[in-house]
Amino acid sequence: MKSLHFPEPYQHRHPPVCNINDLLREKPSLGQKAADIVARTVGSWRFLIIQSLLLAVWFIVNVVSWFAHWDPYPFIFMNLVLSLQSAYTASIVMISENRQAERDRLETHHNYELNLKAEEELRAILDHLAAQNEALKEIHQQLATIQNRKKPPYES
Repeated sequence: MKSLHFPEPYQHRHPPVCNINDLLREKPSLGQKAADIVARTVGSWRFLIIQSLLLAVWFIVNVVSWFAHWDPYPFIFMNLVLSLQSAYTASIVMISENRQAERDRLETHHNYELNLKAEEELRAILDHLAAQNEALKEIHQQLATIQNRKKPPYES
């Protein structure tokens, strides 16, 4: 009779799985909070519509002679305001994006570690299944041998 070999029971040699949100829950600084708020606000349809309406009002008020023109036709002051807004907004949005990129890097690394753990456990499961297949094959062969021995000589 062939000796059956089963792998040792799987030992979990890794720390328990943790929630990445708990790891990233550190309190952001005032500047980081402000950058996130600005990025969230500037990247919305509400902001785009309000800004478009304000620019339209600026344009109409300075073209039509209802009020004193503070920024006549080539709208140099409006250009300056929009340039300053875009310069500061771009920098602030980049601060927020850098924070998000750091979070994404941490999540990616965490997912990689989880995949390694899962692969290790799957290998252990597959080793156990292969050992069980061999055991079943051996048991089946032994049953067939026993069955053949018990057959009466006149049966074929």
